[in-house]
Amino acid sequence: MARQCQVTGKKGLNGHRVSHANNKSNHVQQANLQKKRIFVPELNRWVSVKLSTRAIRSLDRKGPYVTLKEAGLI
Repeated sequence: MARQCQVTGKKGLNGHRVSHANNKSNHVQQANLQKKRIFVPELNRWVSVKLSTRAIRSLDRKGPYVTLKEAGLI
């Protein structure tokens, strides 16, 4: 599975590290992903998902069932 949030679709960004001598080397900033097991009371089961920390906040605000349903995971 890719390093991508399953709810928001966030993934890494490409760019360069630039030295004082203006040498450029490739650099990737990865999204802050966490693997979470979430209990969904409406389904009475646990769901494992890979979420960005922003998606975890959305999950707390909207609730697990609504958030995962909008993302098409359940």
